[in-house]
Amino acid sequence: MEAPENESFRDSIGTIDEEGKRAWVYPKKPSGKYYDKRKIVSYILLAFLFAAPFIKINGNQFLMFNVLERRFNIFGFPFWPQDFHLFVISMIIGVVFITLFTVGFGRIFCGWICPQTIFMEMVFRRIEYWIDGDRNKQRKLDRQKWDAEKIRKRLLKWFIFLVISFLIANIFLAYLIGSDKLLKYITDGPTEHLGTLFPLIIFTAVFYFVFAWFREQVCIIACPYGRLQGVLLDTKSIVVAYDYKRGEGENGRKKFRKNENREALGHGDCIDCLQCVHVCPTGIDIRNGTQLECVNCTACIDECDHIMESINLPKGLIRYASEHEIKTKEKFKLTARMKGYIAVLVILIGVLIGMLLIRNDVEARVLRLPGQLYEHKEGNIISNVFTYKLVNKTVHEIDSVHFKLRKFNGEIKVVSNTNNIVIPKEGLSEGTLFIEIDKKELTGDKNKLMIEVYSGDELIETTTVNFLGPRSYN
Repeated sequence: MEAPENESFRDSIGTIDEEGKRAWVYPKKPSGKYYDKRKIVSYILLAFLFAAPFIKINGNQFLMFNVLERRFNIFGFPFWPQDFHLFVISMIIGVVFITLFTVGFGRIFCGWICPQTIFMEMVFRRIEYWIDGDRNKQRKLDRQKWDAEKIRKRLLKWFIFLVISFLIANIFLAYLIGSDKLLKYITDGPTEHLGTLFPLIIFTAVFYFVFAWFREQVCIIACPYGRLQGVLLDTKSIVVAYDYKRGEGENGRKKFRKNENREALGHGDCIDCLQCVHVCPTGIDIRNGTQLECVNCTACIDECDHIMESINLPKGLIRYASEHEIKTKEKFKLTARMKGYIAVLVILIGVLIGMLLIRNDVEARVLRLPGQLYEHKEGNIISNVFTYKLVNKTVHEIDSVHFKLRKFNGEIKVVSNTNNIVIPKEGLSEGTLFIEIDKKELTGDKNKLMIEVYSGDELIETTTVNFLGPRSYN
């Protein structure tokens, strides 16, 4: 928004004092229509977060991000290392989607959807209000000597924070290794899986540190998304904004006095009560304009509306608006930039859907055995040796697997102790096979063959190989 005369607040972040030490933020407990809506959204998302690892679709975990084994499940669709390109496109779509919403609606993701904000403001902060009280009581308690009351409140709060951090760490682990494996580890006991217990303790410690001490510093210092605002936002982006034209008037702000004609005196509607500052979880003054620290949580909107209502002035002094709207009173419209992002997003989603439709449940790869040429057998038969790998991406075992050649009259012989090739569920079957073709069928030293993979009578996959033969001299 319009730059204030004193820009010194931009020289440092609001949570660091002049000596470079942490300036602890004691936000006032928010209330209002936006806060009520955020609570509903937050608890729905929390329920989804805790339930998603335990929801199964066709036997696949709804969401899983097994980085170690490079196996991912997104909305029930399994992605294997062979599908990494699909996972990358999905992530790009996510980035473009967030970018689009940032260009259009600012940091709305941070205020309404980000797990950090939801856990901090809707779980840990609410517990803190319950135990320590509101802003003034928290400040008083921090200055209070370590008597029985303070020790009791601190131990209770820290214990609850630790329990919740441990629970979050377990859910986080369920996304990484799978809920079935996590439940098995729990029933087996911690001593049976020390290799998993230690990371679990580390995750718990990290979450406890973040929510008990680091807090808003994650959004201000650690998260790169806040820095992207300066690149992505423009004057037409909808953000949580202070209407400086209405708030400042001709002669600036002024404390409220009953029965005073503020308009006649040239003063704006802002009564300089500082309630928007006191309620802010990152400790900023929204009246200074859009700032890196603002996470668009709407707490200042609710608080300002309360004040405006109490002094019989119109609500909306702080609201969702763009700088362009405040200056010109023009409503929000899609910009050419946003239309470009929408076009890119639609194209990427179309590409992803197309790739998912042609994606098979079985991935077949047949490769020539390294260092091996062809072999000339009796009856003018040319033989090549290959290795095969069959990946089963489903949660069902696939049996009666066999190979056939397409268009070429030849024979595929699998080196196996059994005639029945079985691909285990979510597993791999590999081995060696020989392809034998009459020399008359070949057209040169390199021949491209199409191999069909069947399960019983059902064609489940096709792949191609290069078959070597004698060089023809015509």
